[in-house]
Amino acid sequence: MTRDDAEDILLEAGTATDGEFPLLEAAIACAIHEEPARDPQAARDIGIAGVERLSQRLKRETPEEALAEAMAGDLRLGGDLFTYEDPDNADIISVAERRKGLPVAVGIFYLHVARRCGLTVAGVDFPGHFLLRIETEEGPLALDPFSEGRVVLPSELTRRALHAGLTPNVADRLDRLMAPVSDRAVLIRLQNNIFARATAARDFPRAERAALRRALLDPTDHRPWLDVAAAREGQGALAGALEALARATTLDGGAALAARAARERVRLRLN
Repeated sequence: MTRDDAEDILLEAGTATDGEFPLLEAAIACAIHEEPARDPQAARDIGIAGVERLSQRLKRETPEEALAEAMAGDLRLGGDLFTYEDPDNADIISVAERRKGLPVAVGIFYLHVARRCGLTVAGVDFPGHFLLRIETEEGPLALDPFSEGRVVLPSELTRRALHAGLTPNVADRLDRLMAPVSDRAVLIRLQNNIFARATAARDFPRAERAALRRALLDPTDHRPWLDVAAAREGQGALAGALEALARATTLDGGAALAARAARERVRLRLN
């Protein structure tokens, strides 16, 4: 698969409804877009093996136990505690090969496998640490894919929320802390992570690719194009930055003021 092929897959995923969003295949396309000419079979194999393991465990275990044991116990998927900043932790193919990664990257495998086995599981856009929400007979539970799928108790959710800077009246609202998000939002969160790390490292080509993937995954959002423009400006590609700013303005007139100011700054540099 080439980078152009990956962009075509992401463009198609961007038009899919939330219920039909191809999470694992779109995540694989993101990884290929970042580093083409790789074999994605390791990631697909994790998905296949996970479904087989979880299907068997669901016959004798509760959903939350079965999911955690299948993914963390049988497949050895977990968080990278020692080299957390390694870029491979955000790459779904590398995560499959290394069996470790960021919470959201590992969580994508949990989501894919759980859905194939009929479980109701969704991502939770928790501040500072991605979590999963699984529906059980006793009610929804929060799972941490980074920590071997263990259940996160309500008291710990509140503690984590306070530590992340949320106000007490929000940190005590479990309905808000555990609000499910779409698969599209999950994959965009992973690209946001890549963009932020690349920008901090002044790796502007990598930042541009991550922002472009966000733009393809959500073609109605103007914000990725602002980030594409910033990454291109960082590379000195000023004409490309202007083009991206124009795209942002076209998508959302509310961004017009910020985009115009940025365009004027770039034009001055061109002159």
